[in-house]
Amino acid sequence: MQKQRSRRVAARGGVKDPLAPQYPIESVDRALQLILLFGEQPEIRLTEATRYLGVASSTAHRLLAMLQYRGFVRQDAMSKAYYPGPALTDVAFSIFRRIDVEGTARPVMRRLCERLRESVHVGMLDGAIVRFIAGAEGPTTVRVGLRVGRTMPAHCTSTGKAMLAQLSDTQVSQLYPDEDLECITPHSIASRTDLLKELSRIRRRGYATSRGESEEDVASVAVPIRTQAPGLRLALNAAAPTNRLSSSQYRFVAALLVEGAKEIGDHLT
Repeated sequence: MQKQRSRRVAARGGVKDPLAPQYPIESVDRALQLILLFGEQPEIRLTEATRYLGVASSTAHRLLAMLQYRGFVRQDAMSKAYYPGPALTDVAFSIFRRIDVEGTARPVMRRLCERLRESVHVGMLDGAIVRFIAGAEGPTTVRVGLRVGRTMPAHCTSTGKAMLAQLSDTQVSQLYPDEDLECITPHSIASRTDLLKELSRIRRRGYATSRGESEEDVASVAVPIRTQAPGLRLALNAAAPTNRLSSSQYRFVAALLVEGAKEIGDHLT
């Protein structure tokens, strides 16, 4: 990302970039710069795009309109801000699959699954949604089933909250522009204010928990998986029926997850 910033500064300052193509297409370059900007922030407003590219607002609007037409961005009807679109997400997930997060995480998840005798998952943050991309199912008869392929509101899961806690309060507020939040159980966090308070607690203790927030009879603990990939946010989670995972066990489970998350992150770097 620093190299990208340096190239933009060089171009604006009239400095010849030795890596630039001989016959650059300026409109393509500007559109790609806007796409890359999503690696640094969750949304783009027209005024930001205009200032960022150093162009007239009409030019920035046309670029964003074409990206929206091709599905690379979507515009919120209320705020008018632009967010990553389905085409961009599809491209990102195709790349992530080639990184082979699942293959890297599989031995770690299996080891944790055997140690804890509970289900273990890896989730990825996609805006305000968590996508479960890998998992290992617990060996007991009564267990939390695999969530691979499922999506859930990030604020309703320990996995999502572990990743949201890696963002600033400003970034979280951009993802959640409304005070009222969607609840999928009576225990789900219902307001942005309460979510920000919870994320502050998660940052202090280093792990996230959920008790009946995504499913009423499920408790879970999650920690972030730190990687060097820009914009890639992952978390490792262990989930169990509430009667088998008490709050007094959270710290022990979190410590094991931290070790596993570091191993996964080191191999993905």
